[in-house]
Amino acid sequence: MEVYKIMTQSAIQKTNFNDFYKFKSKPYKHQFDVWLRSRDEENFALFMEMGTGKSKVAIDTFAYLYDEGKIDSVLLIAPKGVYRNWIDREIPKHLPDHIRYTSAVWTAAKSKTKICELNCLLKGGYDLRILVMNVEAFSTGGGKAYASKFVNSGKCFITVDESTTIKNHSASRTKAILSIGLQAKYKRILSGLPVTNSPMDLYSQCKFLDEYLLGYSSYYSFRNRYAITQKMNLGGRGFTKVVGYQRLNELETLIKPFSERTRKIECLDLPDKVYETVHVHMPKEQQKHYDTMRQQAIAVLEEGECAPVNVLSQLIRLHQIACGHVVVEDGTIIRTSNFRLNVLTDIIEDLPNDSKVIIWATYRDDIRVIVEELQEIYGKKSVVEYHGGVKDADRTHAIESFQSTLSSFRFFVGNPQTGGMGITLTASSTVIYYSNTYNLEDRIQSEDRAHRIGQTNKVTYIDLICPNTVDEKIVNSLRNKKSVASNVLGDQWRNWI
Repeated sequence: MEVYKIMTQSAIQKTNFNDFYKFKSKPYKHQFDVWLRSRDEENFALFMEMGTGKSKVAIDTFAYLYDEGKIDSVLLIAPKGVYRNWIDREIPKHLPDHIRYTSAVWTAAKSKTKICELNCLLKGGYDLRILVMNVEAFSTGGGKAYASKFVNSGKCFITVDESTTIKNHSASRTKAILSIGLQAKYKRILSGLPVTNSPMDLYSQCKFLDEYLLGYSSYYSFRNRYAITQKMNLGGRGFTKVVGYQRLNELETLIKPFSERTRKIECLDLPDKVYETVHVHMPKEQQKHYDTMRQQAIAVLEEGECAPVNVLSQLIRLHQIACGHVVVEDGTIIRTSNFRLNVLTDIIEDLPNDSKVIIWATYRDDIRVIVEELQEIYGKKSVVEYHGGVKDADRTHAIESFQSTLSSFRFFVGNPQTGGMGITLTASSTVIYYSNTYNLEDRIQSEDRAHRIGQTNKVTYIDLICPNTVDEKIVNSLRNKKSVASNVLGDQWRNWI
């Protein structure tokens, strides 16, 4: 490692990363740097901004440790809605092909097949065993018990993705994860947040890695050192409120030996546009609506003329359900249970508090729900809207407010049909597609609102997708610069529905 540190920049660029390890997907330089620094560490924090590839670094790390014979199992803990991404996308994409593995996703409701799958995962063998769990599962007795058995069944590596989910030191799931973490030798936390955003949140995250890393035996002694507190009284009840922070430079120095902070602006070899996909899995009620509508769409198209306009009409209905609502015959909109909004807020929580975010959504009712949720969390003056229902004068004000570095407006929520052309939104380098339209021009133009003259950062585009639905087909088509309408001509609609 010391030899590597003194290599020149030009020498690093010429380095064949596979001389160090047989990576499946070639790492960017910043990913390689972090991996090389942290791969042998028992405890490490990856504070890497969205779009810089922290999941890959974690996978490359446990792959290396498995090859070295230091681990034989992996427990991946992630928030609701996105934890399946590890199994569906990240591991198949980045885990080297020479590593054979067996994996399972924990679910509370279990069929005989699922029970068998989970029981088999507890048995040691020659394959790497990977268990993926929703962080909420640690609030249940069954989830805690199984996780404990799994970790104790071998030499386990634990990763907590979006580790701000365990920031509440008094929450039952935090206590459970910290307790189970004591049983593992290798641990990682993954988050996009820097220390200066919410320093009190660091305590339980670092305690998960090792309770001695920060040098404080309790949250309250840690708080007394780094927080400014004030005694308050509400309704005759006294409590202590954090009103500010202190000694943050000291705290940053304290966590530096076991962490790495990576910002997009520092990643010189990243492309100007970075694309990420976050899978949003449907709960049972939503899946039932989708399956019913799918069967109806097939029946309609098999009986009638399969003109593109008719096919698109059926696709829109399926897409609306994937986004979380059903439009009945009289035009009434019924919201269905779904995780899309939860996933959106989880992504935002992992971004720096001062970062601005563009959120594109196709349907007006989705925009309404997004705006209400963000205002509830971040305040009334945190969001501007831009869609057909906003007056021209208010649209101009929305752009100016969002672009201003002095305003409190952090979120721009609009639909790409209205806001995708002719405006500049370079205040943001994070663009989230809550949903996409079917129009390729909408996608191209809406991407370019942030990626244009005046943008000083690399732009990350995040698509929320319900896997195995029309949602997935739409995004794949648009990313490949293909028109959706031309893709559903003739009998091709069957591949979409």
